[in-house]
Amino acid sequence: MRLILASASPRRVDLLAQIGVVPDAIDPADIDETPRKDEPPAHYAARMAAEKARIVAARHPGALVLAGDTVVAVGRRILPKAEDEAHARSCLSLLSGRRHHVLSAITLIDAEGRARHRLSDSIVTFKRLEAQEIDAYIACDEWHGKAGGYAIQGRAAGLIRALSGSHSGVVGLPLYETRVLLSAAGYVHG
Repeated sequence: MRLILASASPRRVDLLAQIGVVPDAIDPADIDETPRKDEPPAHYAARMAAEKARIVAARHPGALVLAGDTVVAVGRRILPKAEDEAHARSCLSLLSGRRHHVLSAITLIDAEGRARHRLSDSIVTFKRLEAQEIDAYIACDEWHGKAGGYAIQGRAAGLIRALSGSHSGVVGLPLYETRVLLSAAGYVHG
C-alpha cells in the first residue's frame, strides 16, 4: 500500500520516521490557507487538513494520503506563520507569559476514498519573555515560516514553561493519532 504525504514540511517527514514510517511520495497540496471570517481555530485546522488530503488523493487514486495542519491559537485568534521579524516579534510578545493552544489536525484518506480525521489539542505556556530573550530568538532565525513565530523543537524549548498534550503535535504531526489512523487503514510499517 502506497503512502503519500500531502505536505512539503521536512518536520513531518522526520516525525513519521520516528514511528518507522517513510512515505512513498511527497506531494504538497498547495491550497489557499486563508481562514474564513470568524472561523474557530479547531475548525480551520481540521478543514485545512481535510482539503489538503482530498486534493492530493485525487492525484493518487488507490493510495493512502496523509495530510496535516498545525495552528497556533490564542483564544479564537489564529496566529499566522511568521514571515518577517516584525510578525515573529509580535507573536512572541503576545505569547509571553501566556498559555495558548496548538491544534494539529490530520486527515488520512484510504485506498477506497474514506477519510479519517483526528485533532490533537496541546496547551503550551511560555515563560514571561524579556526583551533580550525575544531579540536572541529572533536572531537565531528559527521562527521563519513557523506558526506563532516559534519552533518548539529548537531554541524555543528553553522558553516554554509547560506543555500539556502532544509534543509531536506542536512540532507539526501528532504521532499517536497518526499511528492510530494508519493502523485503522491497515497500513503496516516497520
